[in-house]
Amino acid sequence: MTQAESIVAIAHFRFYAELNDFLVSSQRQSAFPYRLSRDASVKHMIEALGVPHTEVELILVDGAPVDFSHRLQDGEHVSVYPSFASIDVAPLVRLRPPVAGAARFVADAHMGQLAKNLRMLGFDVLYRNDYSDAEVARLAACEDRIVLTRDRDLLIRKDIVHGCYLHSTASDAQVMEVIARFDLVQSARAFSRCIACNGELKTIDKEEVGHRVPQHSRQFYDRFFECRECARVYWEGSHVERMRPRVARMLGTEKQGAG
Repeated sequence: MTQAESIVAIAHFRFYAELNDFLVSSQRQSAFPYRLSRDASVKHMIEALGVPHTEVELILVDGAPVDFSHRLQDGEHVSVYPSFASIDVAPLVRLRPPVAGAARFVADAHMGQLAKNLRMLGFDVLYRNDYSDAEVARLAACEDRIVLTRDRDLLIRKDIVHGCYLHSTASDAQVMEVIARFDLVQSARAFSRCIACNGELKTIDKEEVGHRVPQHSRQFYDRFFECRECARVYWEGSHVERMRPRVARMLGTEKQGAG
């Protein structure tokens, strides 16, 4: 081993906000030294510490923004930030290309309820309960979809560009995390998509589907919709009105009662 190879290189890391959730307790909420792998990129070291690259929005090295490919040097100070709800970091170094067009998602096999809730709000979410991690990564890469998961090992896959780690385990809270992370309030189109297969709904005449719905619904409701993909029939019944407050709550648009 040469003298140069025997030198131990150490950088100092500081992670902010929810990124601390991925760290061991001794590394949270403060700067800490960490030994560098030889010729390590900042992306490699961030993920070696347990933080998926998809959760990082801004990296500063000695106060200057860098991209994932930056090769760390001994003594550098690294500050790592999550996505910002109200600050546009685009003028700085962009870590990944922006999502093309409207946000589309693919949920891993454990995110079934989240997928249904987001579909109820009108968002395009691919989901099957038998998806493998490899299939999720393939769909994300081929269709420019955002991965929704609580599996950080999945988000570390290099072919996943956009992802979202869900910190909450409660389904409605998970929806609110996604809405806030990707600023989706104005994009929501509640009850416009099939919660079973993700297909878009179209208006259809009552006479065409009357034989496919319960007699009570035929008698009391007039607006019916059919999924363009699986032909499932929906109608604006009392359950829709009961769901509207929940939809407003998930979107953060519910009206506050007078004081």
